[in-house]
Amino acid sequence: MTSKNSVLCLVMLGLISMGSLSQEKSGGAKRETVLDRVVYIEKNMIVDIPKISRLCDQLDLKKQRINVGDCELYCEQEGKKIPIVLLHGGPGATHHGFHPSFSMAKSFAQVIYYDQRGTGISGYCRGSGYSVDQAADDLENLRKALKIDKWIVLGHSYGGLLAQYYSLRYPESLRGLVLVGASEGMHVQMEPTRQYDYISKEELQRMREVSAEVQKYAKEKNLSEEQFMEIFVYNRHLNGDWKRQNFYRPSVESLARMARYEWKPGPDFRNDMGQSINKIDLEGAFQQCPIPTMILEGRWDLTWNTDKPEILHKNHPGSQLVMFERSSHSPFDDEPERFFQVLRDFTKGLPKISSSDISAWKAYLLTWKKKQEESPAYLLRATGNGHSSYEKISKMYSKLWLEQLNDFGSILRLGMALYDWERYEEALGAFQKLAGLEDVEKDKFNYALALVWQGQMLDLLGKREEAVSIYKKVVDMNITGQQQHDQFGLVISPSPYAAERLKVPFKRIENKMKD
Repeated sequence: MTSKNSVLCLVMLGLISMGSLSQEKSGGAKRETVLDRVVYIEKNMIVDIPKISRLCDQLDLKKQRINVGDCELYCEQEGKKIPIVLLHGGPGATHHGFHPSFSMAKSFAQVIYYDQRGTGISGYCRGSGYSVDQAADDLENLRKALKIDKWIVLGHSYGGLLAQYYSLRYPESLRGLVLVGASEGMHVQMEPTRQYDYISKEELQRMREVSAEVQKYAKEKNLSEEQFMEIFVYNRHLNGDWKRQNFYRPSVESLARMARYEWKPGPDFRNDMGQSINKIDLEGAFQQCPIPTMILEGRWDLTWNTDKPEILHKNHPGSQLVMFERSSHSPFDDEPERFFQVLRDFTKGLPKISSSDISAWKAYLLTWKKKQEESPAYLLRATGNGHSSYEKISKMYSKLWLEQLNDFGSILRLGMALYDWERYEEALGAFQKLAGLEDVEKDKFNYALALVWQGQMLDLLGKREEAVSIYKKVVDMNITGQQQHDQFGLVISPSPYAAERLKVPFKRIENKMKD
């Protein structure tokens, strides 16, 4: 499965996280924030993005390419003292989002920037497939190549998930763990995202128009994927998309740099990483973690809802949670003075981690992992979307699973696996459970999608009147957007799709995907 909108539009969904767009201060003038709700519409598509140099070229940095075995990673360093390695977001963003703010840390730390494999200026070496395991191994090999004994690992957004996963794999290599606007890495119930709460209807409409205009222009001019993404990102953010993950409105200069340098995934990278991330669930992993951990969150990080900081904090007992009241997804840009003072204080107070505490945590993780792998949620995440994977799920399925499962992705996959193997009644039960989840009921798109699948199962069961009733409800919801089910060659835009099903009953579609 892919996300609600097309692959080309992953950026606008907030499924990736590029560095926050800092705005230069000018003469003490009041800076526009997302809370001001100012509506700005750029009527014309801009194809000539300002040509602006990398901030890397303006900073005094040690630049090098580091061999990590089968790939070279681009790496920069500045400062001395305690080493802090920065893990950028995405997956698919670059280290550039940390510039220039993190130069403020060079007075108390050796700051290490790098582009993860398959992104930015690093090698696009896919190997057996991009994955979080591969990224964690690359990070450890980078540490060894730089001859660093132990370091502080700081992960931003998706980089926070990678940082957490790395700490499970290589706990002896860390002196501390810092999570900034970090992906929680858990399949738990959370309040719906707030990322569109401050974007007006006019801005949303213009962004939809921009998407179509850029795609048409790219086709006419035969643009590369990189050229397309630069124009696409620049124009959408110019028309309000900046509000999703920024507290302050970005300057045109910052916006141009972001579009040109902060989003550079290689071919297959997003797809591979998405599948890898989906298999990870870090819930309960840090119950006995001895690594000093600090969680830094922006109060106005609309990527998630207000419950996210405490959910992440709860999964890291003993961690320190710091909230930034005038920040969004990147508090190091929004409140740099306080951010780097907090980070400085953390580096000064780090205790020595005993080897016995590390050993105890590793023993705990063995039990935790075994228990996790025995759960139906793990099986659903670890298998693919092909016919044979769905067969495995279908054969192992027990009605007890529905009592244990409570996340959208797992139940949706279960329902489709049961459908694939013609267990329509049980599939209907799964989709009914899906629509009844508290967080799904609050998410109109996912709720409508669950209803559509209910209607389809009812059609296959010969219960046409019940199916029609469901489809009419979805039509009245007026929900657009798209969900792709590539294994079935099916694209669902809930309300328009339901309108079609009112005319023509759903007929079985076979799974064409190979595992």
